[in-house]
This record gives sequence, C-alpha cells and structure tokens, in this order.
Amino acid sequence: MNKTNILLSICTRCRDGREHIYETRGGARLAKKFMKYAGEHNSLALRGVHCMSQCKRPCVVSFAGAEHFTYSFGDLDPECPQHVRALQEFAELFKNAPEGFVLRSERPKVLRAGILGRYPPIKTNSDLVLNLT
Repeated sequence: MNKTNILLSICTRCRDGREHIYETRGGARLAKKFMKYAGEHNSLALRGVHCMSQCKRPCVVSFAGAEHFTYSFGDLDPECPQHVRALQEFAELFKNAPEGFVLRSERPKVLRAGILGRYPPIKTNSDLVLNLT
C-alpha cells in the first residue's frame, strides 16, 4: 500500500455475462476503467484479486485501510460510467471519514444497494463495536 494506506481491491475474475462480447471478464474490465482514476490519486492504491468469493454478486470490490473500516461492494457494472464514478466518490469519502466510516446515506446510491459487508478495524473507537470479554 502507499503512504496513506487506502487500498481498493477489485476481483478480476468476476464474470458479468458479457465476456463473449468484450473477450475479457467483467472484473478485469472494471479494474482497467478504474486504473486511470487511481493513477491520478496517489492516496489510493489499487490491486487485482483473482477471486473474492462473491460470484453471485459480481463485480466485486473492497476498500480497506489501516485503522479504517473495510467495505465490500458487489453488483457493479463495468460498462456503467455511474458505477465507476460511484467508486471514485466513495474513495474520497472513505479517505476523509474518521476511521473510514461512511454512513449509508452518504454513499453513492449504487453502493447503498450493493453493499456486501462493513467490517471494523481491529483497533477502533467506534460505538458500533462492543467488547464481549
């Protein structure tokens, strides 16, 4: 990761059902479309993952960071510019939010419906996390 420790992982193996048209998997196409944005924003590192085990909800991404919540999103369309823009918007919200916590109402609309999970960092001050010991 880079100096700000914000990482976007994109499943490059996700299939979106249009591989016969584009001759490339949907996840790989989504990664390619996002790479230009990531290259212009050095606060965000980008990596491809060969499988993120969410095959029923492709295309899948996750945002993570040191001392940040981790968010996973699916149902992304690599051919839809609004979906790529939603990831760009979320990257900025995530980077600037305390512990990376972004309220549902603040997320781009497509990412409200497509959320797969939100996981707290190991060390957190969030009221969402209770000590069970």
